[in-house]
Amino acid sequence: MSLSSIMNNATSGMSAAQTQLRVISDNVSNINTPGYIRKIADQKSYANQGVGAGVEIARIRLATDRFLQAASLNAGAEAGRQNVRYELYDRIQSLFGDPGADSGFFSQIDSIFSAFAASAENATSGPLRQDAIYKTQALFDESARIAKQIQAVREDADGRIQSAVERANSLLEQIEKLNVEIAKAKVVDADATGAETAQQTLVNELSGLIDVRITTRSVGGIEIRTGAGILLAGQGAARLDYNRAGAVSSETNFNEIWVTEPNGQKKALSEGLSSGEIKGLMELRDIEAPAAADRLAELMTRLADELNRAHNASSSVPAPTVLNGRNVGQSLETALAGFTGKTTVTIVNDQGVIQNRAEIDFSGGAITINGVATTPANFLSALNGQLGGATASFAGGVLSINAGGANGVAIADDATTPSNKAGRGFSHYFGLNDLVSTDRPALYDTGLTPASLHGFPTGDALTFRFTDGAGTKIRDIPITVPSGAGTVAELLTALNDPVTGAGRQGTFSMNASGELIFTGRGDPPPTLSVLEDRTTQVPSGVSMSELFGLGGVRASRADGFTVRSDIAKDPAKLALAQLNLGAAAGTTALSKNDGRGARLLAGADQTAAAFSAAGGAASGNMSVSRYASELAGEIGGKATIAKNRATSAQTLFTEATGRRNSVEGVNMDEELVLMTTYQQAFNASARLIQAASEMYDTLIGMVR
Repeated sequence: MSLSSIMNNATSGMSAAQTQLRVISDNVSNINTPGYIRKIADQKSYANQGVGAGVEIARIRLATDRFLQAASLNAGAEAGRQNVRYELYDRIQSLFGDPGADSGFFSQIDSIFSAFAASAENATSGPLRQDAIYKTQALFDESARIAKQIQAVREDADGRIQSAVERANSLLEQIEKLNVEIAKAKVVDADATGAETAQQTLVNELSGLIDVRITTRSVGGIEIRTGAGILLAGQGAARLDYNRAGAVSSETNFNEIWVTEPNGQKKALSEGLSSGEIKGLMELRDIEAPAAADRLAELMTRLADELNRAHNASSSVPAPTVLNGRNVGQSLETALAGFTGKTTVTIVNDQGVIQNRAEIDFSGGAITINGVATTPANFLSALNGQLGGATASFAGGVLSINAGGANGVAIADDATTPSNKAGRGFSHYFGLNDLVSTDRPALYDTGLTPASLHGFPTGDALTFRFTDGAGTKIRDIPITVPSGAGTVAELLTALNDPVTGAGRQGTFSMNASGELIFTGRGDPPPTLSVLEDRTTQVPSGVSMSELFGLGGVRASRADGFTVRSDIAKDPAKLALAQLNLGAAAGTTALSKNDGRGARLLAGADQTAAAFSAAGGAASGNMSVSRYASELAGEIGGKATIAKNRATSAQTLFTEATGRRNSVEGVNMDEELVLMTTYQQAFNASARLIQAASEMYDTLIGMVR
C-alpha cells in the first residue's frame, strides 16, 4: 500500500469520525427538545479500482421505525377522537345535574308529582296549587334550558370542526413545503434531517386531527393519505373546505367536509374517516348529542301527555267557560274517524250543576249524540244542537267548545267503555283541557290509518337527505305528494317508490297508533333528515315533517312545553275535581273539595305510556318514572364509557409514544459510548497520518 493510500484512508477516517461526532453532538444538545428524533450517520467503506480507499458517510438519517411510527400515529388519532367525545359528552351530562341531588333535573320530576299529591290532600289550598304549577313550569323551563344547551354543545363542536379544518390545511401546506426542501437536499446529498424532524412534528399534530397513513417517497419526503386513501400531501397539498352551519338546531343539516386532492379530485373527508379529533367532533355533533336531545324530548313529551291525560279526565271548579284544544294536524272528519267508546260533554253552572249534556257514542263505527245518529261532516251542528246554546267549532286543526254566558264546559268519559283513539280519550285526543301546551306538534301517534285522508295538497314537496353511519351524504331525494284520493296509503306508496321515492334507502310504514316510521336498509342503516319541507296540511297548516316527526323535528320538542297560560295566571283553574255523570238532576256534579283529579295527576308518572323509539332506545310501554330513571342511567353510563374510552386511548397513546421514543429518542448513555468510540477512531486516524508523515520524512531523508 502506498503512502498516499495510507494518507487517504486516514483522512477519510478522520472526516467520517468528525461527522459522526457532529451528529452525536446534535443528538446530545437536543436531548430535551420535544419531538426531536435521533440522527444516525450511516458509514460505509469505499474502494478505488478494487482496492480499499477508506470510509465515507453514506447518509445522515433519522432513527425512525415505521411500525412504531404508524402505531403512535394511530393511537394519537384515536386519543384525539375519544378525548373530545368525553369532553363534550361530560358537558351534556353536567346539564342534567346529579340524579341523586334535590336540585338535579330528574329529582325535579319526582317533586312535581309530590306537589300534586299534596294538592290531593287539600284540593282547596291555593298555595299548594300554586306550588304544583310552579314546579311543573320549572321542570319544563329546565328541560328547555337543557335542550338549548345540548344544541350549544353541537354548535361548539361544529365550530371546532371549522377550526380543526383550518389547522389541518395549514399543517398540510407546511408539510408539503418541507417535502420540497427535503427533496432538494436529497439531490445534492445534503443533510435533510432538520427538515425531516420538523416535518414529523407536523405529521404528529395532523394525526391528532385526522387518521393518516404515511409512506416514504423515493425522492425524499413523505406521502400522506387518510385511512380511506384520500391523498393529502406528497404530490402537492390537498385542500379541506368546510362551512360551519352557524346557529344550530335539532333540525340542522350540517355541511360536508370536502377534500380537494392535488389532482383536483373532490371527495368527502368523512368517507372512511375512523379516528382523529374531527371524527370525534362529528360523532358528538351528529350522534351522541342528538340522541340525548331526542331522549329528553321523548321523556318530556310523554310526561306532558300523561299530565294532560289526567287533566283532561278532570275539571276545575267552576268549570272553564271555553275549552280550546290543540292542533291535531287533521281535518275534523279525519280526526273523528277511528274513535271507539263513549264520552259526555256537559254544560255546568258555577255551582257545578249540569245544565245540558251530550253523550257521544262512537260504538260500531258510527256516531250518535244522545242517541241521535250523525256523521263526521255534521258532527258540530249535531253537538251544538244537543248542548243547547253552547258552541263547538273547528278551525285550523283545533276543536273548541264555548259554553256561553257564565256556564262552563266539563267532559268525562264513560266509566265502562271510555272513548279511545290512539290510546287517548276524546278530550285528551283533541287537547281540550290540557294542562301543558306546546308551540308545535309533539305527538306523532296520530291515530291515522292507511285509509285516512292525509290532507296535503297534490304537488306539495319535501326533500329528504340520507347519510351513512359516518355522516356522509348518500343522496338527497325530493318527494312530491301524489295525485289521487289523498289517502295515507297513496302517500306511503310515493314515499316507498324505489325510483322516485326513498324505497332504496328504506321503508316508511304506519303502526297501529298512526305513527309514521322509517326503517332504513343496510347495516348500519342510513339516517334520514329533512333538507326542505314545502308541504302544508289542510286545514291545520302544519308540514308533513311536523305532523309525522320526520328528521330532527322530534328532538326539538323539549323546549316547546309550558303550563297553559290561564292556569299559570290563576291556580284556581287547575283541574283537581272529576265530573260525576251519575249526579241526580239539579245536584252538584263538580265539587271544590274533590281531589280525585289531583290524585290522577299525582299518579301520572306511574301510568304506562307508549314511548316511541328515540335516541337509539327502542319503543315500548313503560311509566314516565321508569323512563326517566333509565335515561338518567343512560346519560351517566355513556359519560362513564366515554371517560373510560378516553383514558384507555390516552394510555395506549402514551405507551405507543413511549416505545417509539425509546427507539427514536436520544439515550445519553448510548451517545456517550458512541462519542468515545468515534473520538478513538479520530485519534487512530490521526496517529496513522502521523505515522505516514514520519515514513514520508524518512524516505525523503534517504533520498538526500
